[in-house]
Amino acid sequence: MEQKYTRKVIEAIEEARNIAKEKGQGLIDVAHLLKALISQEGSIYLSILSKLSIKASDVEKVLNDDIDKKVKSDQKDITMTSDLSELINNAYAVQKKMDDDFLSVEHIIIASFDSKNSVIKELKNIDNYDKKHFVDAINNIRGGNHVRSDNPEDTYEVLKKYGRNLVEHVAMGKIDPIIGRDEEIRRVIQILSRKSKNNPVLIGDPGVGKTAVVEGLAWRIFKGDVPLSLKNTTVFELDLGALIAGTKYRGEFEDRIKAVLNEVKKSQGNVILFIDEIHQLIGAGATGEGGMDAANLLKPMLARGELHCIGATTLDEYRKYIEKDAAFERRMQKVLIDEPSIESSISILRGLKDRYESHHGVTITDDALIAAVTLSKRYIADRFLPDKALDLIDEACAKVRMSIDSLPEELDEVNHRIMQLEIERVSIRKDDSSRAIKRRKDIEEEIANLKTKQNELTAKWQEEKSGLEQITKLKKDLDIAQLQLNKAYSDVNYNLAAKIQNNDIPLTQKKIKELQEKSSSDNRLLNEVVTEESVASIVSSWTHIPVNKLSMSESRKVLELKEELKKRVIGQDEAITQVSDAILRARAGINDSNRPLGSFMFLGPTGVGKTEVAKALAEQLFDSDQQIIRIDMSEYMEKYSVSRLVGAAPGYVGYEEGGQLT
Repeated sequence: MEQKYTRKVIEAIEEARNIAKEKGQGLIDVAHLLKALISQEGSIYLSILSKLSIKASDVEKVLNDDIDKKVKSDQKDITMTSDLSELINNAYAVQKKMDDDFLSVEHIIIASFDSKNSVIKELKNIDNYDKKHFVDAINNIRGGNHVRSDNPEDTYEVLKKYGRNLVEHVAMGKIDPIIGRDEEIRRVIQILSRKSKNNPVLIGDPGVGKTAVVEGLAWRIFKGDVPLSLKNTTVFELDLGALIAGTKYRGEFEDRIKAVLNEVKKSQGNVILFIDEIHQLIGAGATGEGGMDAANLLKPMLARGELHCIGATTLDEYRKYIEKDAAFERRMQKVLIDEPSIESSISILRGLKDRYESHHGVTITDDALIAAVTLSKRYIADRFLPDKALDLIDEACAKVRMSIDSLPEELDEVNHRIMQLEIERVSIRKDDSSRAIKRRKDIEEEIANLKTKQNELTAKWQEEKSGLEQITKLKKDLDIAQLQLNKAYSDVNYNLAAKIQNNDIPLTQKKIKELQEKSSSDNRLLNEVVTEESVASIVSSWTHIPVNKLSMSESRKVLELKEELKKRVIGQDEAITQVSDAILRARAGINDSNRPLGSFMFLGPTGVGKTEVAKALAEQLFDSDQQIIRIDMSEYMEKYSVSRLVGAAPGYVGYEEGGQLT
């Protein structure tokens, strides 16, 4: 019977041949093959070594030393040594014993322990490098699966390969703490605790915090603040892109999905799968020739409650993709995630302030946080809180950090002045006139004074920079201590928790305070504080609205509305008074808050200023006369053209896209 090999084995034998060829050796030995196996992309050999805490570099050194000792040869046909042929024959026996259809990498690795080759004897001298440990690690990686295809590696440890463990990332400090969203997190926990159809789908605008709700759940699991049914569970975020990437042949994608589902099923409810952009499952992997898409593969397990799955998508994409698939939709329970209010967004930013300060090595004022929320709410209309406010703070911190890392302005001016004087001195060095001699003397005196000042400023700059770096390091230590405190509480290690809370954290906070007081003197070269003005300058660069207009308060704009409109529109005092009074009433809260600020109809002959009043109003309230949607009704004279405003009728092309107003 013809022996069947997995793709990884075929690739490894070919690579072993290439290694021998590069070294000018005519024979492929055991070391060549093991070297090829350890160098493979997604190497099983490396995974085993990692599980057994064996350094791959130690193994590679043994293999490289053995390969370098081999005799060089000029023969063109590269063949296998008797030791390697014997190893592969033994691998067939291992394959048969493990009831596999293809000869795979793990069969070769297990069979290598019975080889009498010198390199195996050397490898066995490494700690933990023995057959029993390797067999246990292989069984753990395979998870009881048998090799039934030529690409079984795609089905090994699939969750680790195609996803990331959010609870593990929380423990490592890679996920920021979640502020608020308690109601939504409780709703998700409630749905996950159901017997069947326990699959929440989070629906909301981009940037409102759908992923943050899942990360909040991961934080609660890490702290143990969840019902008994969710204790010791892990949340895996599935990467659909990685799952689909590289599936060249029909059936490969389905194999990967099935492997993911089997691994989740084997966990017996201890794995919660999080799929961001879950609408991408609809149609994913379908070939158009009767192939099932990913959503259909998930449906049976979703219905039976064997799969805990959390999805996230926007409302538009939910309507466009998921609502059309009624069978998939009824297996998911909707959780609407609304944009947080201004007050909630400020609380979120205050909660994350320490993380941003620690990362950038700056200090953020509370006014800067408030400005980030209020200015982004007012001027950045195409995005949502808290995402846009966090982006503003992040960029403002980056800008301040950049100024810290650059030369201070005062020192830069001194350097440029010295350079300028040096150039002037060189240009008059050959001039022996009394005037030139006097000027050279003056230049030398000024350069001497400037160099003294330069040295003082450089020393001061380095000292200030060093102090800021110390504060940054201590803030990072504080973050690590906070993580260790959370871990100690979740592990019920109260002695360690008490030590961290009563000793480590207060001591670090005291050191930070001392350094901050020391560096708070006047006449500092470096400014590490992110202020309201820093945030306003970032908003200005995003929106191209002048900073002085951004800093003007909303109430002042409304109170001065009438005078500002009169400056631009002359001779329409009565109309301007009525418009400004209506806006003032709405802003004062006298009108219904659910109604528009005002609806105006300007009547009059051509050229009297109807359009100009609308433009002036837009400029005064929204800082630009371009902040206006203009509809010219002469373009909508035909009956069918109204569909451009309200969208096409059902059944017509473009029905789902909507119109200019929808």
